[in-house]
Amino acid sequence: MSVEVRKAFFAALDRLDGNITGAAREVGVHPATAFTWTKKLGIRGRGPSGAKLGVRRAPHPGRAEYERLRAGGVARAEAAGRVGIHVRTAQEWDRGVRWVGAGRVYPDRARGGDESGGVTALVDARVDVPVDPSLAEVEAVLDRRFLTLAERELIADLHRAGASLRAIGRELGRPASTVKRELDARSTDGVYLPYAAQRAWAASRPRFKASKLATDGPLREYVAGKLAERWSPEQISHALAKEFPDQEDMRVSTETIYQAIYVQARGGLRREVANALRTGRTRRKPHKKADQRTPRFVDEMIMISERPAEVEDRAVPGHWEGDLIVGTASKSAIVTLVERSTRYVLLGHLPGGHSAEEVRDVLVPLIAALPAHLRASLTWDQGTEMAAHKQFTIATNVPVYFCDPHSPWQRGSNENTNGLLHQYFPKGTDLSIYSPEDLEHVAQELNGRPRKTLDWDTPAERLRDLLTSV
Repeated sequence: MSVEVRKAFFAALDRLDGNITGAAREVGVHPATAFTWTKKLGIRGRGPSGAKLGVRRAPHPGRAEYERLRAGGVARAEAAGRVGIHVRTAQEWDRGVRWVGAGRVYPDRARGGDESGGVTALVDARVDVPVDPSLAEVEAVLDRRFLTLAERELIADLHRAGASLRAIGRELGRPASTVKRELDARSTDGVYLPYAAQRAWAASRPRFKASKLATDGPLREYVAGKLAERWSPEQISHALAKEFPDQEDMRVSTETIYQAIYVQARGGLRREVANALRTGRTRRKPHKKADQRTPRFVDEMIMISERPAEVEDRAVPGHWEGDLIVGTASKSAIVTLVERSTRYVLLGHLPGGHSAEEVRDVLVPLIAALPAHLRASLTWDQGTEMAAHKQFTIATNVPVYFCDPHSPWQRGSNENTNGLLHQYFPKGTDLSIYSPEDLEHVAQELNGRPRKTLDWDTPAERLRDLLTSV
């Protein structure tokens, strides 16, 4: 008997809930032959003494916990011991073996070494699965947008019962088009088997592709060169699109560049290039929410909640954010100012300290040198260096707004700029060794970089437009 006939028989057997005689009649084989095939697999037909095909045994109470442990990287023997099962049972679970009726169903070969059909035909007779994924991979729930095994089982049941695509979609809470694509992609000759569909989907997930930056070439040289110039991966990605609009091979995403640095085996860029990252880290670091601090000075402050709405939407230029970069042993510092609409940077020199009076004496000439329409407000945190904020306001007529305690995101442009500046002035550096000319050079470099938030214009270009339009 041909393998195709055997596959058709087991597909019919699945459809007819274990009616061996009916399945044999449907495909045109003798019932005795059909009973021989099912007996070899340990499957009994539908009846008082047999279990229906498609009705699983009650799941083991520790099965879900076992799968969770295995997905978390726990060894098979250890996971089996934790849930109280034999290692051989755990091995069968990992291989995707399941119980149907009175027998085991193997995902890749028949019971007793029959390689020709039986069980493979039962589970996925009509779907060609090139890879045999583990049970953990098959039952993994990756994202809401992907169909789960339970949803595929429901699709099979409702489709077999004659439900419409829209009815199935309503039951799943998904569009009817999703159901149609699933049935079209995973069915053959109108037969949809949910476990075969799930295994085929799981096997198709891995799509390894070598990184564009893994080999030498113009793209890799360009990326490495710009990183050496302290460009961010995002700036590099967009600059490539602008400089090489007609060269598809000169394209690389921001994420690919980060992966090339953080994961050497995939990326191929030398580890030294990671030093060009502004954080100086070779691993990503999650952001953590810090505790709040108490107010630092007695003088009445104008809080950020009272700041005009025009400052928040950056529609009107002239609103600045400020902070300090402090050197080693807190003996030296640099004043950093960033204009919110243009991201233009100004730096002030504090080689001998950063008391309130010293900061005031540096801020006043920095702000006073600006045109009147670019002197609207200054936002600062509650550091003690701004204790003389009222004197600053009297001297410049620029109000100072204070952020809430320990809320750096309320002056995010300045926080970002300080991160950029740490490339030039690493933490723990004696900042007194730098001259005002050095600071001016660094500010020019920052103001000459294209910025995503400015549609890849530079802060210098935006400020020039403001100065020439008035």
